Amino acid sequence: MSDRRRAEIEAKRQKLAELRRARAERVNQRAEIERGEGSNISIAHRDVTQLVNQLVGEPDIGLRSPDLTPSPSVPGTPTLGSGADLPGPSSLRISGRASRTSDVSDRLSIGTTLVHQATDVVLDRTMTPRFIPDLIDVEQELFELPQRERVTYNKEIQTANFESEPSGPSEDEIRERVLRERDAQDADRVREKELEEESVQLDREIEAEIRELTEDERTSIFAAPEFLDFVEQSSKIVQRALNDNYDYIRDYTTGAETGGDDSEGKRVKRVCAFWDERYCKNRSITDVDWSPKFPELSVASYNKNAAALNEPDGIVAVWNMHLLERPEFVFHSQSDVLSVTFSPFHSNLVFGGTYSGQILLWDTRSKHLPVLKTPLSAAGHTHPVYAMQMVGTQNAHNLITSSTDGMVCSWLVDMLAQPQETLELVHAGHNKTGEVAITTLDFPDNETTTFWVGTEEGNVYQANRYDRAGAKAGLNQYDVYKGHSGPVMGINFHPLIGPVDFSDLFLTCSVDWTVKLWRAKSLTKTSTTAHTVAPIYSFDEADDYVYDVKWHPAHPAVFSSVDGSGKFDLWNLNIDTEVPVVSTSVSPGHAINKLQWDRKDGRRAIMGGSEGRLYVYDIGDMAIPRESEWNDMQKTVAGFVGGQANGVAEGDSARVLANGR
Repeated sequence: MSDRRRAEIEAKRQKLAELRRARAERVNQRAEIERGEGSNISIAHRDVTQLVNQLVGEPDIGLRSPDLTPSPSVPGTPTLGSGADLPGPSSLRISGRASRTSDVSDRLSIGTTLVHQATDVVLDRTMTPRFIPDLIDVEQELFELPQRERVTYNKEIQTANFESEPSGPSEDEIRERVLRERDAQDADRVREKELEEESVQLDREIEAEIRELTEDERTSIFAAPEFLDFVEQSSKIVQRALNDNYDYIRDYTTGAETGGDDSEGKRVKRVCAFWDERYCKNRSITDVDWSPKFPELSVASYNKNAAALNEPDGIVAVWNMHLLERPEFVFHSQSDVLSVTFSPFHSNLVFGGTYSGQILLWDTRSKHLPVLKTPLSAAGHTHPVYAMQMVGTQNAHNLITSSTDGMVCSWLVDMLAQPQETLELVHAGHNKTGEVAITTLDFPDNETTTFWVGTEEGNVYQANRYDRAGAKAGLNQYDVYKGHSGPVMGINFHPLIGPVDFSDLFLTCSVDWTVKLWRAKSLTKTSTTAHTVAPIYSFDEADDYVYDVKWHPAHPAVFSSVDGSGKFDLWNLNIDTEVPVVSTSVSPGHAINKLQWDRKDGRRAIMGGSEGRLYVYDIGDMAIPRESEWNDMQKTVAGFVGGQANGVAEGDSARVLANGR
C-alpha cells in the first residue's frame, strides 16, 4: 500500500473518531440539560403545590359532617344556600358551602386555577338515607363532590403570598419550552443519523482500503519490477547491517574509495565461503578476480547448469565479504563465461570472455544483461576465450583477450563492435598444426607489448603485439619454453615490488601435476633459430592437476597454487623449496579451479571450486615481508640457476646475483 493511500485511510479514521466523539458529547450535553430542566420543573411544581395548599388547603375526607355542595353544572341539582329542606315528614337538611364565588375566582392565582381544573371531576355516587320509623321513606339521588376545606381569604395573606412567592412559568412558556426541546431533540436525532451514516460509510471505505488482497493481486505486486528492485536493495542493506564495523549503506555503483580490512592472523584460516543455491547449484567456477577499488568485493564466473535449461548458460556473480548468503550483483550470459576481470580503471565495469567467443561488458549500475558485447563474427573471436587482461594506464588502456584458435584481440573499453587490433599467433614450424591453442596469457609488469602464452600442448611462447627492435609482431616460434608434459593451465609473472626487480621470473602450472619456475629471455636477445628454454626449477608436490598458480603481490618469495584434489598450497622459497610451508585442504573431493590474491596487501586469497563455491582464506602475518626477504630471494634464485641440470654459465649466475634476475 502506498504512502498516499495510508495517509488517506489514517485521515478517514481520524475523521470517524471525531464524529463519534462529537456524537458522544452531544448525548452527554442533552442528558445534562434534561437533568437540569427536570429539576427546575420539579422545583416549580413544588412551589405551585405549596402555594395552592396555602390558599385552599388540603381536602380532608375523614369524619367531617356530610356537607355537600351540589354543582350548578349538574342538571336537576338545585342551588343551595345555607341549607335545603327535603320534602317529607321529617326534614333532612343538607348543608352546603359554595366551592367558589365570582369575587374569589377573579382573585385566584394560576395555581388555584390549576387545582380547580384538577379537581373538576364529578363522581357519581348514590346515597341512600336512613329509614326512620313512622316517617315516609323518600329516595333522593344526590351527587357527591369532593369535599373542600373551608378557606378564608384576606388581603394580607393573598398580598403577602404573591409578593413573597415568585410566580411559576405560564402555560404558554411551558408549551414553548416543550416545543423548543422537541425541536432540539429532532435536530439531534437527525444529526445523529447523519453521523451514523457517515461513520458507516467511512468504515466501509477503510475496510475497502485495507481489505485482504486476492492471489492475483499479490502475484501482480510481487512481479512488479519496482517491488523486486526495492526488496533486493533493502534486503542487501539489512543483511549488511547484521555485520559489525561495516558501512552497510555503501553504494557500489559509485567509485568512492573505501577503507581496508584490519583483520589479523598468523596462520592460514578460512574467512568465509560464498554460495547461493539459486545461482551456483550445478555450476563450476571458471575464473575469479578481486575488485581494485573495493577490497571486500570479488567476482566469479560460472559455466552452465545442465539441469536448468531455462536459466542463463553463464553467469557472473559479484560477492561481498559482508553479504555471504547472496551475491551483490548477478550478471547473465548466453554462453558459459570462462574468464572474468574487473576493470582496474573503472570500478563499475566487469569484463567476461565466453565459450562462444564473445566478450561481454557488464556495469554494476545497470541490470543483469551486458551493456556492451562483441559480435559473433570473423572480426573477433569465434573460439572459447580462456584468458584476458587489462593493460595500459588510466588514460590509455586496452583489454587483451585470447582464444584457443590462436587469435589475440585488443579492445577499447567503450567500443566492442570490433577489435582495435587483431593478432593471429601461428607456429609455422609446427609439425601438426599452425594454430597455437592459447589456454592462458600474462604480461609482465610495466609491459604492454610483449606477453607470454601457455598452450594446450604444454609449451610456453613469447609474442609481441607490435614490431619492436629485434622482434616482429606475432609469435616468437624460435624460443620455446618447454617443460610441461600437458596443457598449461596458468601463468603468472613476478610483480614489481621492493628494491630488487624479479619481473623476469614467471610461474606456470599444468595438468602434469607440477609447477615450473621460469626466467624469461631478454627481449633484445631473441633467438633466430629454434631454441628450447628449460625451467629453472620444478615443484612436484601436487597430488593432482595444478589448475592455477599466483605470485604473492607483496612478498617476493611467496606464491600459492591450487589443484584438483582441493588443496591450497602456500610456498615460501626463502624457507623451503621442497614442500609448501602451509598446505590446506579447502574442498576435499572437489577441484579448485582458480586463485587470486587481493590487490591491496595480499593478506587474503579467493579460490573458486568446481562445485560452485567461492572460498576466502587469510594468511595473516605470512603476507608481511621482512627487509631481508629480497636478498634471500636473490640467493634462492641463484641456487636454482646454478643447480639446473643442463648447466648455466658462470656469468649468468653472477648476473642473477647482481641484478636479482
